[in-house]
Amino acid sequence: MTPSATSILERSNVTISGATGPNTPAIVFLHGLGGDQSDWRLVAPHFEDQYRVVLLDLVGAGKSDQAAYSPTAKHSTLAGHADDLLEVLSALALHDVVFVGHSVASMIGVIAAVREPERFSKMVLVSPSPRFINEKGYAGGFEQKDINELLAAMEGDYTGWANGFAPVMMGQKESPELVMSLTNSFVRTNPEIAKHFARVTFFSDTRAELGFLTIPTLIVQSAHDIIAPLAVGHYINEQLADSRMKVVETSGHCPHLSAPQETLSAVDHFLHHETALG
Repeated sequence: MTPSATSILERSNVTISGATGPNTPAIVFLHGLGGDQSDWRLVAPHFEDQYRVVLLDLVGAGKSDQAAYSPTAKHSTLAGHADDLLEVLSALALHDVVFVGHSVASMIGVIAAVREPERFSKMVLVSPSPRFINEKGYAGGFEQKDINELLAAMEGDYTGWANGFAPVMMGQKESPELVMSLTNSFVRTNPEIAKHFARVTFFSDTRAELGFLTIPTLIVQSAHDIIAPLAVGHYINEQLADSRMKVVETSGHCPHLSAPQETLSAVDHFLHHETALG
């Protein structure tokens, strides 16, 4: 491994577990806004018997190198985060990986897979959204003023915002322990980076990328998610060339945390069967 590869893996706080061997397939997990790789704690271990499990933090999140976060250049768009992901895959000499991304990380994965499709074999998009803001003919779930108010709340009182947003994101009916864990994750994140990345996330528009993705894709969608409503999942499913969608009977934006067994069942089915899930 070259020094540059080592620095890339350290930058993104890459951790690797699971099966070893030259022909062992890899599965790569990437978290969303306000999280880190521990978001996959209820899901990732399931794959360690058959896969090389690769976890990483978005640059600026978790235990990544925060000094590497470049708000005015590389990380001013989601494309910069896609570059980070591709750099990690290159550093590990990985091709044909199964990619699992949550929320905005789903779209980071889509951008990366469109750029270098040979590095991906299958995509799992958990609660994805290519565009959060409603437009004529497209229901993203939020009006422009909603996003403006959300970002203003983050600017005015970041900790207060985290305490209010976490229950909405997780789902009011879910475990209070999960809500507290998500709240703490938000609070641990560098506030300035979190606020910038939230702006990049909520103003992003990756709908045009969907038409260029040809890799088999599973969309895992919560039945009740106000951040990425069912209509968004259906939209993505219609736009992709080879996709299927599984609706998990849970509330909130994090089915991998609120309904891990149902999420795992959907992913297992997808990895071992090519028929549509409906």
